[in-house]
Amino acid sequence: MMNRRRFLGLGAAALVFPRQTPSDADPLRDPSAAGRSRLPVGDLDNSEMVKEVERRLKCTCPCNLDVFTCRTTDFSCEYSPAMHREVMDLVRDGKTSEQVITAFIEKYGERVLMAPRPVGFNLAGYLVPGVLVSVAATALAVVLLRRHRIVEAAATGSGTAAGPSPAERPSPEEMDRLKQALSEVAD
Repeated sequence: MMNRRRFLGLGAAALVFPRQTPSDADPLRDPSAAGRSRLPVGDLDNSEMVKEVERRLKCTCPCNLDVFTCRTTDFSCEYSPAMHREVMDLVRDGKTSEQVITAFIEKYGERVLMAPRPVGFNLAGYLVPGVLVSVAATALAVVLLRRHRIVEAAATGSGTAAGPSPAERPSPEEMDRLKQALSEVAD
């Protein structure tokens, strides 16, 4: 029998713990994924040349991983297996790794590369940070060297940073009066 307390308890539980529909479920637990046909893996699929090419290509899914990492770690991705098949077709056609990369650039644009080629404006992206770090390091070294020289001059008592100029120094008579005044205070 359903009383008011049980009814309200079930309503509250439904609000706190809503049921998941299949569209909300984890894609890795999707039973339809088991029915996808998987092509057998051959020696060429894991050859060093294919791995090297796929590590230079960015997967077109939002993961921002290279194709090799995406296809070997994210089994729900639909883009990386297709890109892998494209790489495999080009390699089977006898293309070199640079020719495969060039074919992908022609198809997808330069955004398919994990790192842009150091040509034209892209070269600035490689050079400007190094130049800026070098300039900043040089400026810091100059400031620290100047500061060290000022501190060193003050410690040895030489140079303009050590004290007053000869015209501003007290005369011997003034020094004698100062010593006498200090001795009277000390007594």
